[in-house]
Amino acid sequence: MKNDDRDSFLNAPLLPARLQAAETAWYLGFKPHQIPILVGAGLLCPLGHPPANTPKFFLTATLTALRSDAKWFAKATDAISAHWRRKNARRRTGQPRQSNPSRASGV
Repeated sequence: MKNDDRDSFLNAPLLPARLQAAETAWYLGFKPHQIPILVGAGLLCPLGHPPANTPKFFLTATLTALRSDAKWFAKATDAISAHWRRKNARRRTGQPRQSNPSRASGV
């Protein structure tokens, strides 16, 4: 999505009750590619029980509460930093990616 889309969304007088991942990122001030990292770290919970390869939706009311939670933002920022630190360390050492057993079982 383009910046025009983001600006229109953020300036809307009333947000929808559930937001897609990109909208969630805009609303919380993250990049869209960081939302799966936050979900994987357990810091964001999508609505329902969506399979891994389907779009995720997030409740606006929950996101509104998170927007004012400094401790949550600190944890989220740390989780994103740790994700990239691990990923870059694997790249430097040539280690293969470790599989996540909970994801393999569809949980």
